[in-house]
Order: sequence, then structure tokens, then C-alpha cells
Amino acid sequence: MAEESKPVEQTTQSSEIVEAGKVSGWLKENGFDHEFMELDHLGVEVLKVQPDVWLPIATALYAYGFNYLQCQGGYDFGPGADLVSFYHLIKVSDNTDQPEEVRVKVFLPRDNPKVPSVYWIWKAADWQERETYDMFGIVFEGHPNLKRILMPEDWVGWPLRKDYISPDFYELQDAY
Repeated sequence: MAEESKPVEQTTQSSEIVEAGKVSGWLKENGFDHEFMELDHLGVEVLKVQPDVWLPIATALYAYGFNYLQCQGGYDFGPGADLVSFYHLIKVSDNTDQPEEVRVKVFLPRDNPKVPSVYWIWKAADWQERETYDMFGIVFEGHPNLKRILMPEDWVGWPLRKDYISPDFYELQDAY
């Protein structure tokens, strides 16, 4: 009998409906097109946004109070799959024990990974977007100084892409 009840519990758990969070609801009420993905392991909302509407949504999130870009980065789903530019935003204010947070993911096609830069909204995006560009080849349109930050300027390829092939040799240069 105990073995028969396990599948029922799993089915019940997997069919639970997770309602969209506070931020997702606010965006929907105000006409901003996005997809609520999930609550992460810490209970932070994760939103999926299309690249063409990212800049208006980022501006709206700033107006909503998300005044701090804690982290921007990228990752690769694998050869032939999408690249992702992600953002972790926080509402920083006085006397807050638990600041409100949201994570935003922008899925980009591998052959043309372009997304608007949010440098003009959150200055912290400057070096973070440059690093993501340098490692994954995601182009942040409108960034004032989008150039390599970790690899040499003449480096070919994007080292953290899962389909990257490392060169057979590295030319050592004198450090000045």
C-alpha cells in the first residue's frame, strides 16, 4: 500500500499551480509582456522576457523601485541552443530587512545574440555586460564601450560557449 501512495504524492506535487508573484502581476497589470517562469529555491521570482521588450520592462522595473543591479551574466544551453542574458535586481532602501528581488532571463538566438544594454539604467551593468560579451559573444546594443575585458582584443571566439574549440597554442606576450 505504501508503494502505491508514492506516485499519487508525486503527481499531486507536480500538478500544483504556482501563481505568479507580485512583480509579475504588476508588470501584467501595466501591459508589459513577459512570462512568469518560477520561484527559485529562495522564493525569488524568475521572469522570461523577449529581447525586443527588455528595455521598456527594465525601465519599468527601475520605476517600480528596483534600483540595484546585483548581477548580470550569461550562460549557454549547449551547442545549437539559445544563449541567456540574466539579471538579478534588488530594491535597496533604508530600514529593509529583506529587500524585494527579481531575476530576469532574456533568451537569445545563438546566431544573432543581441539585447539592449541596461547601462543607462543601472551603471553597474558596464563591466558585467562587457564580461558577458567577452565570454559568450552576446552583443549589448547601446553599450558605450562594448569591448573585450578579459581576453585580448584580437581573441577569436567566445570561450564560455559550450561549442567553443580551444586553440592548440597560446602566444605568450611580454608583460610591461
